[in-house]
Amino acid sequence: MEEENKKTTQKPNDGFKPISTGKDGDFQRRPRKFGGPRRFEKDDFETKLLDLARVTRVTGGGKRMKFRAVVVAGDRKSKIGIGIDKGKDVSQAIEKATARAKKSLINIVIVKGTIPHQVEAKYGPARIILKPQRTGRGLVAGGAVRAICDLAGIKNVSSKILSGSKNKLNNARATMEALKKLKAR
Repeated sequence: MEEENKKTTQKPNDGFKPISTGKDGDFQRRPRKFGGPRRFEKDDFETKLLDLARVTRVTGGGKRMKFRAVVVAGDRKSKIGIGIDKGKDVSQAIEKATARAKKSLINIVIVKGTIPHQVEAKYGPARIILKPQRTGRGLVAGGAVRAICDLAGIKNVSSKILSGSKNKLNNARATMEALKKLKAR
C-alpha cells in the first residue's frame, strides 16, 4: 500500500538532472543551453579613456546633464575597438563605453610590428595618414592616433593628422577607418 502511494506522489520528469558540485550529497541544476548562468572570464583587453565630455540637454524644465565617454579597447595583438556612450555619472559612462568598445572590435593587419602599406582616411572633417616604418623607429603619432595604434599592437608607425581638427572623437574614428582599409600583400 505504501509503495502505491509513493508511486502516485512522484512528480513527472521535468528534465531535471542533478549533477554533483564536488561535495558529497550536494547537487545543483544543470545550466540551461541558452539562458544559463553567465560565466565571466577575464579578458585580456586593455582600455584607455580618450575623451570625457559633459553634455547638456536643455528642456522646458531646465538643463539635463550627462557625461559622454570615448573609450578605446585593444589586446595589443591586432584587435582594436572604439566605444562611445553616455551616462548620468562619469563611472557609468566609462563602463558603458568600455562594453561597447569590446563589442565593436575589428581585426587589423600587422606585418613585423608595422602596417603593410601607407593608408589615408577621412571621417567628417578629420583626415589622417598612416605610414609604415622600419623596425626600431617607434610609434611616431600623437593624440588619439597614438592611443589606438598602441592598443592595437602596432609598434612602428608614423602618422600625421592632415586636418586642423582637434576633435579626439573624429580623429579616432578617422584612424579606425584607416586601419580598416589595411590589406595584407
